[in-house]
Amino acid sequence: MHHIYCPYCEEMREEEEYSYTGEAHIERPKDPASIADEAWGDYLFFRANPRGIHHEMWYHAAGCRRYFNATRDTHSYQIHETYKMGELPAVTAPTKAALVADKAKATPAKTKAKPKTKAKAKAKVTPEEQQGDAS
Repeated sequence: MHHIYCPYCEEMREEEEYSYTGEAHIERPKDPASIADEAWGDYLFFRANPRGIHHEMWYHAAGCRRYFNATRDTHSYQIHETYKMGELPAVTAPTKAALVADKAKATPAKTKAKPKTKAKAKAKVTPEEQQGDAS
């Protein structure tokens, strides 16, 4: 069971109390009547589906009944942060990539140790030798 922090209730609650409501930070067209049908369809139906950092909108249905945003890694399902509506995320994909790069710099590279002796090559066995071994 996952626990999610509600930025309004200011406490960790079980995932069952929340509802995922879609991608966060989608701006509604100012004048929907004036845009083309294709653009309106894109707004209604097409969303990013990245593998990695993704900003989502959640609803705390069994608690304060308020919407909030969460930054979640869709690969690991880890929630990096939750924040109130109208706020900007602190964790973004480039930021996460920079953290991974910094971690890689801090960790010394592992090199394979070369063997001290060379492996002996296996001698080819002729059919006559195989027959001799079988007897």
